[in-house]
Amino acid sequence: MSNKPQGKPTKTAIRFTREADFPAWYQEVIKEADMAENSGVRGCMVIKPWGFGIWENLQRRLDQRIKETGHQNCYFPLFIPLELIEKEAAHVEGFAKEMAVVTHHRLVAKDGKLVPDGKLDSPLVVRPTSETMIGESFAKWIRSYRDLPVLINQWANVVRWEMRPRLFLRTSEFLWQEGHTAHADEQEARAETATMLEEYRALAEDWLAVPVIAGEKSASERFPGAVETHTIEAMMQDGKALQSGTSHYLGQNFAHAADIKFQDKDGGESFCHTTSWGVSTRMIGAIIMTHGDDDGLRVPPTIAPHQIVILPIARDEEAAARVLPAADELAAKLNNTVAFGNVVRAHVDKREVNAGEKRWSWIKKGAPIIVELGPRDLDQGTVMVTHRTDIGGKAPQQMDDFVTNIREQLESIQATLFQQAKAYRDARVRTDIQDFEAFKAYFKTDDVNTSGFVRAYWDESAESEASLKELAVTIRCLPYDQPTAPGVCVITGNPATKHAIFAKAY
Repeated sequence: MSNKPQGKPTKTAIRFTREADFPAWYQEVIKEADMAENSGVRGCMVIKPWGFGIWENLQRRLDQRIKETGHQNCYFPLFIPLELIEKEAAHVEGFAKEMAVVTHHRLVAKDGKLVPDGKLDSPLVVRPTSETMIGESFAKWIRSYRDLPVLINQWANVVRWEMRPRLFLRTSEFLWQEGHTAHADEQEARAETATMLEEYRALAEDWLAVPVIAGEKSASERFPGAVETHTIEAMMQDGKALQSGTSHYLGQNFAHAADIKFQDKDGGESFCHTTSWGVSTRMIGAIIMTHGDDDGLRVPPTIAPHQIVILPIARDEEAAARVLPAADELAAKLNNTVAFGNVVRAHVDKREVNAGEKRWSWIKKGAPIIVELGPRDLDQGTVMVTHRTDIGGKAPQQMDDFVTNIREQLESIQATLFQQAKAYRDARVRTDIQDFEAFKAYFKTDDVNTSGFVRAYWDESAESEASLKELAVTIRCLPYDQPTAPGVCVITGNPATKHAIFAKAY
């Protein structure tokens, strides 16, 4: 497996290794990093402060970019009238089996128990996504070409019943942002779709250090009701794909269903072209499975709730009287520096816990830099520094130099995480598989050490795509960087002009 830090001890902090049991390793990292836990409601989770802090920092960055690209935030109701849902049959079909439905409006006591009462005249659907609700508002807001474009976003929770839940990856309730826009013409709407997918690519690669492949979904993998769906796909350390963000060109489909039309410059009536796009808390799952190692999580400095954790080392009250103020002073100096365009986030861990236990707790949480500061360090004007990308490389640094160079150190850790993930991904994208027998043999060998993506020609037929089901393989996307010469479909042997990315996926 990748991400094995130099000088790493044989014994690992996570009792399951990625190589031995990747799914168990994933769940154990979440537990040991104290990120989240299952709730009493099946399929739902409690996101704990460390996990939510990561989400907040991701959210903060993306929200900044959403606003800088001309969008405004707003909020729409959680409940959607069933009659609105029924207007968009093509859209609803893809979500119907996952929808949560409210049928009563109160509870009453009966035989010592609370039971539903007061049946609603019309059921309410708990938001699985908001195209229908927002479309109704767009129809009210838009009258003239002068009202366009409308560019909005909302941060919200959505509900889609999940039968096989997995923390951050598949939960019945999850957090996300969903952008919705309306435009006067197709060209502008398509440009919006492309712009937001590029924002997602930049978020993943530049901010989360997760390399992705950008491309268009096949017809069967499109968002229900969309004309086109564009995606970024990341490779996890077990070789599976994780869809990490999507941007949809909806054409005029939703505009016709919701009657979103406007008077154009010539005085005629036209229907809007609309888009939608979103990313969710499953991005945290991508971070875990891209960067984690057998000692726990490794959080990119850009989104770490604490970028530097200072551990005061004091064996008695006399030592504590010296070390604790010095640790606070060091944190204050660090918090006055800037990295990645934001103030550095340093934290002093003053818990009365064994020093070794405290250090390993932050290793498992994935804090980018861990600093140990004791009386001897104060005497020498040094700090003992561990980078999470090299936990065996603990070394002293002059305290003043450490503060001065903190931006460079954080940037180096960020770059290392991306380079390691990209090297792993690139080594696991197979381009040498050119016939279906070799293709089947590759995907039937379910080995975490060799699994990955296949990039090969595809004839774009629904029949050939359907034949992948027996292998539990899907077409993740048709990548934007396509070959110039024609080839032969890896499934059928028919002539083909485009490459597709094939993979097993979450």
